[in-house]
Amino acid sequence: MNEHIPITPIVTPLAIFSVSTSGFDKLALAIFKLQSQHCDIYKTYLSHLQINPAQIKTIQQIPFLPIEFFKTHRVLCKGKTVQKIFTSSGTTNQYTPSRHFVHDVAVYEQSFITSFRQLYGSPNDYAIIGLLPSYLEREGSSLIYMVNSLIKQSRQSDSGFYLYNHDELFQILCKRAENKQKTILFGVTFALLDFVEKYKLSYPELIIIETGGMKGKRKELVRNELHKQLMAAFGVSHIHSEYGMTELLSQAYSHGNGLFYTPSWMRILIRELNDPFSYLPYHSTGGINVIDFANIYSCSFIATQDLGKLYPNNTFEVLGRFDESELRGCNLLMN
Repeated sequence: MNEHIPITPIVTPLAIFSVSTSGFDKLALAIFKLQSQHCDIYKTYLSHLQINPAQIKTIQQIPFLPIEFFKTHRVLCKGKTVQKIFTSSGTTNQYTPSRHFVHDVAVYEQSFITSFRQLYGSPNDYAIIGLLPSYLEREGSSLIYMVNSLIKQSRQSDSGFYLYNHDELFQILCKRAENKQKTILFGVTFALLDFVEKYKLSYPELIIIETGGMKGKRKELVRNELHKQLMAAFGVSHIHSEYGMTELLSQAYSHGNGLFYTPSWMRILIRELNDPFSYLPYHSTGGINVIDFANIYSCSFIATQDLGKLYPNNTFEVLGRFDESELRGCNLLMN
């Protein structure tokens, strides 16, 4: 008989999304203890490292699971059924996609809607538009799932996905700009650049959230250059960004200065490049480790292949990827 990961008074979805700064470490350690017992691949990984979970007393001592395991293993706690499988995108025939086996999609929904409301308010206040052709044309995108849900909650007639129908999108944006209506445009980088090569408008009320990724369609640009082009074409003062990935069920957002903010149930640590079990001080470049409590039924402690810096107010910067890493769907732009 399969063991089931227990629900305790400390570890529940309610506890996850209402966690305080002072309570973060305690909840992280509680989740670690549960996942070290009930997530087989994580348990095996810890065993190979000769880690005794009972001896882990701080979050800095928690080993982070390399993100590559989502390509090769079923990262899911024992006894948990699969409600949804999210898959990553790639740009080459040799690319092996990651798969995130999601036990409870409601946890993902609560994660993205709670963080959206904290940063932007109610989805109903905006028309929400997705210009995400590379994601829309495949199965299993967690980004499409999120934006589609926000579109439904928006309940505005102009909300929706636009594949390559840029003329229609331009007309919608012009109409809303004329009426100074609030709009959020989620756009993959190459599609936004394709759009602004043909169209220009002045729409200061527009919020553009670029999700990163050229998907092999264009040459990568430094973020400042990209944002300068987009700001000029849309008539906005900032370009927002989203940092998320298949293996996580939470997102961080930047409001335009290159610094990403995490929701209260997500935290970033920066690991030493040559010693993955050591951490760097603020302002130092290293590998990005993510704690994501929304991954309660898979693994909440993920060592990504992204490079970044952490700052004293717990904001962080994404600087690119390790040289040997495959290009992925999260934010890949170099600063």
